[in-house]
Amino acid sequence: MNFSGFTSFIAKLPWPNFLWPEFLWLLLVIPLLVLVYIWLLRRKKKMALRYASLSIVREAMGRGQGFRRHVPPLLFLLSIAAMLVAASRPFAVISLPSQRETIILAMDVSGSMRAADVLPNRLVAAQNAAKAFLADLPRNVRVGIVAFAGTASVVQQPTLSREDLVVAIDKFQLQRGTAIGNGIVVSLAELFPDAGIDLASMQYGRDKPRGTSIDQALNPDKNAAAKKEFVPVAPGSYTSGAIILLTDGQRTTGVDSLDAAKAAADRGVRVYTVGVGTVDGETIGFEGWSMRVKLDEETLKGIARTTQAEYFYAGTAADLKKVYETLSSRLAIEKKETEISGLLALLAAALALVSASLSLLWFNRIL
Repeated sequence: MNFSGFTSFIAKLPWPNFLWPEFLWLLLVIPLLVLVYIWLLRRKKKMALRYASLSIVREAMGRGQGFRRHVPPLLFLLSIAAMLVAASRPFAVISLPSQRETIILAMDVSGSMRAADVLPNRLVAAQNAAKAFLADLPRNVRVGIVAFAGTASVVQQPTLSREDLVVAIDKFQLQRGTAIGNGIVVSLAELFPDAGIDLASMQYGRDKPRGTSIDQALNPDKNAAAKKEFVPVAPGSYTSGAIILLTDGQRTTGVDSLDAAKAAADRGVRVYTVGVGTVDGETIGFEGWSMRVKLDEETLKGIARTTQAEYFYAGTAADLKKVYETLSSRLAIEKKETEISGLLALLAAALALVSASLSLLWFNRIL
């Protein structure tokens, strides 16, 4: 295998990968060092055999050496190997504590949430699951709450106080309409309070020329300077916050859901979507009016896919609780590609230290 073929093979390894795979060629030094060590042992043995007395030979070879005499050199050899691998800058996908600082819960409070197919009803089940979610989150994570029906509003700004969040959740009032996109946009405005994100400009700016971008609508003219400075980032790259969107229906008004998802993706924000209730549809009546509600799973999946997040379906209260438990664990611990050369360097130093310590302890010399 030639040099380029070897480096290509190394680069394609599933775990770990290397930023500088060319340095792995230095590992060829290891077998050379083994050969040098064997040569030194034989040379020492030949010199010892020149002595006439067997007792002198044993003294020259050292007392109680046996297999122990090979342990310090072996550890030192492993130390060199670890240092050489560290020089290749390996990286791997490992689980680390999440760096997210703010989570926005965007919760549907439309009239369909009074349906009792999820006991005791969808709204109460969602409230209970959200409270359990808050209890499981790390205490250093701020949480904000956005409620949406025909429009969307902030019912609790991001805070560390779990008590304030529970009070806000308990005060939900059902309303008509389902503006899923509005919920996402208002949540983004909470995550980026200085970005000039304006829901009214996007929702009611229908007379804007065709082709006006979602970001132009999100950034009002009074913040023209900020608008010019905005540069989209990779979807899912924002690690300081995320949105959890829960709904039981399909959009009936407000900003287009997928347009709002694209705006979140351009800011790197993941929008985890949770669908609760009836997928096939159900007719719900209240105070003389009735409506047909159906969960728009395709749109919710599209929102999650666009923002590099996940979609969860919860058909029962138990399912909803499990969904929030899963989200809590996902947001507390996340997998990242991380360079691990520092860990290997630490291992190399530890091996060298143990090698030298054993050599001094057993033979009163360093290697």
